[in-house]
Amino acid sequence: MKTISILSSLTALVLSWSSLSAASTAVQNSLVRVNSTIQTWSASQPWDKSAPSSRGALGILLENNHVLTTAEMAANTTYIELESADSTRTLPAKVVAIDYECNLALLAPNNGDPEGFFAGLKPLPLGGAAQIGDKVDVWQLEDNGMPLVTQATIQSVDIVSSFVRGHYFLTYEAKGSMQSATSSFTLPVIKDDKLLGLLSSYDSKDQIIDIITPEIIAAFLADAADGTYDGFPSLGIGINSTVDPSFRLWLKLPEDVGGLYVTRVRKGSSAEKAGILKGDVLLSVEGNEIGRRGYYDDENYGRLFWSHLVRGRHKVGDSLKVSVLRDGEKKEFTTVLTRPDKRLIPAHTLDQAPNYLVKGGLIFQELSASYLRAFGKDWESTAPLNLLDALASPEDYEKGRNKIVFLSATIPTPATTGYESIRNFIIAKVNGQDIADIPSLIKAFQTPGTDGLHTIEFADGTPKTIYLDARISDAIDAELLKRGIPALSRQ
Repeated sequence: MKTISILSSLTALVLSWSSLSAASTAVQNSLVRVNSTIQTWSASQPWDKSAPSSRGALGILLENNHVLTTAEMAANTTYIELESADSTRTLPAKVVAIDYECNLALLAPNNGDPEGFFAGLKPLPLGGAAQIGDKVDVWQLEDNGMPLVTQATIQSVDIVSSFVRGHYFLTYEAKGSMQSATSSFTLPVIKDDKLLGLLSSYDSKDQIIDIITPEIIAAFLADAADGTYDGFPSLGIGINSTVDPSFRLWLKLPEDVGGLYVTRVRKGSSAEKAGILKGDVLLSVEGNEIGRRGYYDDENYGRLFWSHLVRGRHKVGDSLKVSVLRDGEKKEFTTVLTRPDKRLIPAHTLDQAPNYLVKGGLIFQELSASYLRAFGKDWESTAPLNLLDALASPEDYEKGRNKIVFLSATIPTPATTGYESIRNFIIAKVNGQDIADIPSLIKAFQTPGTDGLHTIEFADGTPKTIYLDARISDAIDAELLKRGIPALSRQ
């Protein structure tokens, strides 16, 4: 019995080494390193950029010499390159398509492949879906090119926000003990010799690996195939749960019905065009009943959040059937899915230079979630309350605005004496003109009052109105340009 046990163990060990050797060869044949130089715009000085930083990851080679990686690797980059697994060759790259919401980016050589960078490499096909309990391999590379293959087990499936906060996509959660290695910011995950997905995050304490799923990757690649990337669709509504019994009674919801309360409908959205209203209760999407907390029974993955029925199963231009409860009566709607229009307060400003104006030392900007996140890890409690309120309830600020313009800071100058502590107030009017965005602000400052003063009215805060001497502020603007500000505005 002991001899048989030893032989069985040796056989298992040989099979394990054989499997690892095969995987290692595949790693070297289909992987490339991705190196990025990243620079973000400064929140406090919007005309300037922060110090550059570098980031390393692994990308997977697809057909046509395209390389798949995450959007985090390609966002805000000033330079991006591909590097061979053995670090003997590099190749400048460009971004073919990028989606910050689902956290995917497709790269290609910047000017073809004249030196044969991809010679001998083998594209890896995209595989199908995984099931709970499936074993998968996570690929890594050491500095010296030595492959590392970590086996993990799929434990659950969920809808997770990966990169840009508030955008949720289908994600596998796997259990596995990852090793520390270089270029590990993004890693490919393999099942049955095909690409299953990309590692988007790893919790070393609990050894939980989040994996962008093949369904989301396939939709991203299909969208990018024609050279014009549209992005994932949106219904365009805000929702709340209907768990509270008193709330359900007020909504006239029967006990055997779930549903989500529609708190807002975005202007120009798919939902608005279909006729869905604030106050409706979303009951079902494409015949899938929505529960009180927003979950439905998915035929492949069990309980999933309802947003997957829109963003994970459909593309821009698809028709979508939804049913709602309005004043106790069930109504059916069909809408054509679109991408959301530009938001009053953008969820991110990745790869976008912020719009601003400096006038006499007053610094004005357009509000974004990126600006608020610059207040640190606890920004949701440490950022200015009035700006957080605007982020939470943008519909209260939409009238007459394309963007929310606010006074972000004050440079002490002869024109701003006494105003040094005034900041983060939303602008309502300048010189009697309503302010819709930075371009309208620039235009308003071109016409001071007959008394030679600029009148600036705030939508909130104290004081409600401040004044700026037009002649002095113009002189200060000229001086600021001499002292290093490259431009007084961007629009």
